[in-house]
Amino acid sequence: MTSQRQRRLPRLRREHFIDLSPFRVSSAFTRMWIGSTLAGLGGQLTIVAVMLQMYDLTQSTFAVAMIAVAGLVPMILAGLYGGMLADAFDRRTVALIAALVTFASTLLLALLAWGGLESVWSLYVLSVVNSAANSIVMATKSAIVPRLIPRELLPAASALNGITVGIMVMAGPALAGVLVALTGYAWTYTLDVVLMTSLFLGLWTLPSIRPEGAVVRPGLDSLRDGARFLRRAPNIRLQYILDIIAMTFGQPLALFPAIGAVLLGGGAITTGLLTASIAAGAFLSSLFSGPIGRVRRQGLGIERAIQVYGVSIAAFGGVLVLAALGVLGPATVSADAANIALLVAAALCLAVSGASDNVSAIYRSTMMQAAVPDAIRGRLQGIFIVVVAGGPRLGALYAGTLATITTLWFPPLIGGFVIVGLVSLLVRLSPRFRAYDAEHPVP
Repeated sequence: MTSQRQRRLPRLRREHFIDLSPFRVSSAFTRMWIGSTLAGLGGQLTIVAVMLQMYDLTQSTFAVAMIAVAGLVPMILAGLYGGMLADAFDRRTVALIAALVTFASTLLLALLAWGGLESVWSLYVLSVVNSAANSIVMATKSAIVPRLIPRELLPAASALNGITVGIMVMAGPALAGVLVALTGYAWTYTLDVVLMTSLFLGLWTLPSIRPEGAVVRPGLDSLRDGARFLRRAPNIRLQYILDIIAMTFGQPLALFPAIGAVLLGGGAITTGLLTASIAAGAFLSSLFSGPIGRVRRQGLGIERAIQVYGVSIAAFGGVLVLAALGVLGPATVSADAANIALLVAAALCLAVSGASDNVSAIYRSTMMQAAVPDAIRGRLQGIFIVVVAGGPRLGALYAGTLATITTLWFPPLIGGFVIVGLVSLLVRLSPRFRAYDAEHPVP
């Protein structure tokens, strides 16, 4: 009896950890994943280094913020057009060309830094080119994955992508700050150039992957064809809407600097800790994602995950209310005096939000890759990038505007309840979404 129990417990523990089967069944997927992870880490180095260098040149936080604003529209357009390219040409070739543009823009940043020739406009232009080309790479790679592994392993592949994102967001910004402080901008950009070569190796060794089915040349007809499909795909359409709701009403990142200065204390350290907590939650949820791949009702899984996300954001708002009332900490806070107890509570709430958002992302990505026909998968991935890029910016607008006219704790507290209510209502009105079966995927 004891030996049987001992054999059963290790097996149960293994089942709770992330499923590594995609690595075992597809060496091509493994190479692309390794290349994407290393290149993504390098990309974070460049993103943070550009922001720091822009501030050094201008001493303006507005100039730094405009980096993201300037790149938004080109990134959206590139994502849409990249999706059309991925549905019309060899996806390996499309990804390689886009990665080459990303590589060239980063190399030019490094060369300008080595020569002391950097300027405000060069940082803006090269950042825009970099983010636009990277959008095409992302859309194309997402359309490639279902051609490399069996459908039943798509949840595991999405969970592995969560590991990639967690590593990028947790390690990238911190490593960039250390590198810039110790070695300067030129070496930081150069390290990104070196890391990006791994992405080329991962893509170069892929087989030729041409879209299956009828091919529509890139252009308005291709875009309209994708829009027509989306109108006939209520499950895919609703998951886009649910994600926009979650990101609009539950994205408090824009408030973190003020929270660190006014409510919780700790200044920039608190801002970094709160941001890292979200990434840590996403990383851990991927690490223990074994049971996620065995869930068939993925629409219901998306609903439950986003509801947990809403509750955790509302709880984060509740922690801020306690901070505003001076509960469980010093009466006054500053950059050097933080409310440690509430800071830990806030970080835990955000870790839960990151974990639940990642679970939702795993199900949404799996649904996209399994239910959407290969011939149109690239265009739907392009639209998905628009949703992913636009939602957090709407969230920043919501949180920043509402906090300005009310108080810092109000946007997350109310937003969390709005998320739970709207998601519950919309899914209740869409029984097909709640009944979605991963064994019989229907868009």
